[in-house]
Amino acid sequence: MQTKLTLRLPSEVIVSAKKSARLQGKSLSQLVADYFIAMSKDDGNPDKVTPPITQSLIGVLKPENLDVNDYKQHLEDKYL
Repeated sequence: MQTKLTLRLPSEVIVSAKKSARLQGKSLSQLVADYFIAMSKDDGNPDKVTPPITQSLIGVLKPENLDVNDYKQHLEDKYL
């Protein structure tokens, strides 16, 4: 069941949110719903919420492209 929700926000926030929703191929309502769902998953602990930038990076690296030895070599080159 869907229920109507009225939000009062500064117009520049609304314009920005609509632009963001459009770029993601979603409606503003869906964007707000996604945000509320993400908030409810954190169980009241804001540290558990994955920031949007981190969310966008999830799945970028495929397991077949990862090599522990490459990472170890990177750390050696960087710190030694």
